[in-house]
This record gives sequence, structure tokens and C-alpha cells, in this order.
Amino acid sequence: MQNKINEIKQYVLGKIKQIKDLKDWQTLRVEMFGKSGKFTELFKLMRDVPAEEKGKVGQILNNAKQEIENLIVENERKMGEEELNKQINSAEKIDITLPAEKCTGSLHPRTIIQREIEEVFTSMGFVVEDGNEVETEYNNFTAVNVPENHPARDMQDTFWLDNGQVLKTHTSASQNRILKKYAPPIRAIFPGRCFRNEDVDASHENTFFQLEGVIVDKDVSVGNLIYFMKEMLSKIFNKPVEVRLRPGFFPFTEPSFEMDVKCPFCDGKGCPTCKNGGWIELCPCGMIHPQVLKNGGIDPEVYSGCAFGLGLDRMTMLSTNLNDIRELNSGNLKLLKQFKIK
Repeated sequence: MQNKINEIKQYVLGKIKQIKDLKDWQTLRVEMFGKSGKFTELFKLMRDVPAEEKGKVGQILNNAKQEIENLIVENERKMGEEELNKQINSAEKIDITLPAEKCTGSLHPRTIIQREIEEVFTSMGFVVEDGNEVETEYNNFTAVNVPENHPARDMQDTFWLDNGQVLKTHTSASQNRILKKYAPPIRAIFPGRCFRNEDVDASHENTFFQLEGVIVDKDVSVGNLIYFMKEMLSKIFNKPVEVRLRPGFFPFTEPSFEMDVKCPFCDGKGCPTCKNGGWIELCPCGMIHPQVLKNGGIDPEVYSGCAFGLGLDRMTMLSTNLNDIRELNSGNLKLLKQFKIK
């Protein structure tokens, strides 16, 4: 047995001198320890060794196997390092921090609008949060003041999952998470994809995008709400805008408003975009309901807040003059190619 082991060692040392690349190491390893390898065959011979010698011979065989394994692994590692260093030293040096010379492709128009809005809000001290697309019933409804059997649930035909969770029907589903995550003062926006069991037509989709924001601090008022929304809309439309508030209803705000913007395309004179009314309904908003603050662990006696929402699809349609919301999810290349990366 010892003679066979010595023969294998000499064989391996000779093979090592002939190895030229990493693939050869794998071949040698299989030749030694594979299903029909030399050491595999030696271990099979252990059945012929007398019982009183099995322990000693087995130890010798295991030590030899380990020695050869270590020899192969160490030499393979050294060769791997040498090849990597050669590649590093000979490779073209590329500064990955430099901008690409040329980008191809298109950004979805909704992505462009979302990024512009996010940039405006982050410049005003807001954080951008990602919301879940699959939500608990509590976060989607109960936490924002829409308990079971509340009539407001009838306004949102919902995709329910077998585990009792829902596909998020509105970005308000993230409010409770945001309020619990940050201690006041809070300025946060959270864009996201929403789902409702809608009959699809030119102005309704079952999959759509919203952006919602909250401001929570001491002495927050409707004035703060108006200021931030006017600031955002003015930068998006690249001109000062005039807004108005109309009474509205949302379970999670009190009082609630519909914020309209004087049509930036015709300055309120009337055009197809504003349906000749001079105003565009754009931003549902209001003061956060005290119960919603409580649900988020915030004392409404100390803090107040406001919340606002935007339909990113609506904003995209306004900026691109699209008249069919279905185009946004259609993958229409004719549409997307208009928004190439510059």
C-alpha cells in the first residue's frame, strides 16, 4: 500500500510540472479523487487489508490523500492569483465613476415625471420612501380610518389575496408605516403602483401610479399644504401657478380638499386639456385626521399634519398631451421613443 501511495505522489509531482492553466487542476483533481480516481481505487483495496492493520493503513492513506489535496489546492490558488494579476495589470484602465459616453434607450414618460417631482420635494427636505405593493388590510384600510364595513371601501374594488392581504389600492397604505418609522418632524413622499378592479377605459386603469406625501410637525396648517403644493407645481410646469381648494371627502383627512390648478396651458381661458373649464383637478389633500396620527403613534394634541396625493398617470398625461391612460402601460414603442435619454 505504501509503495502505491509513493507512486501516486511522484505521479502528482510530475503532473504539476506539466499544468498550464486552471482547467488542468480540475482534471488532476478528478483523476485523483473522482469516481474512478487513483485514491478512490486505493480506498477500495482497504477491504483486502487484514483487520489488525486496517487502522494503521487507513490512517496512512487518509494522510496521503489530505497531503495531495492540499498540494493541489495551494498550487491552484497560486496560479489563480497569478492569472488574476496578469489580467489586472494588462487590462485597460477604466474609471467607472465617469459618465458613460453614450446611453441608448428611453425613459418612460411617467418615470420622467416621477423623478422631476421627487427632485423638487427632496430639495425641500422631503425623504422618498418605497411602499409595499402587497399590503395588510390594516395598513391599506383600517390605519387610514377606513374600518371594515365603512362605505368608503366601496369606492375601491380590491384585489384580495388568499392570505387576507391586498394589492395596495392607494399610496395612503404607506402612511402608517411612515408615521411609525420617523418621529416628527416628518416630511416624506412615497410614490408607488396601485391596483383596483376597475373597468378599463381611456381614463381608468386597473394598474396605476400615485405619489403621496405627508408633513407632520407642530402647528402644521393648510397654509403649509398650499405652499408646498404650489412650489412643486410651479417647478413642474416651469411657471408660477394659481391654485384653489374645494371641499372634498377622504376618511384619513379632516378637513379634506380637492386642489385645482389654473390650467397652465391656457392660463385659465379654456382649452381641451382643462375641458374648457380653466381649471384642472389635480391634488386631493387635507389635514391628517387625528385618529390616523394616533394609529401611527403620534400625539394629535402635540402634532398636526397634512397629506396630499398626486396621480402620476394624470400628471404624465397632462405633460405629454396623452388622452388615453392605457397607452402608459401598453409598451407602445412609438410613444416611448419620444423620451430618449439625452
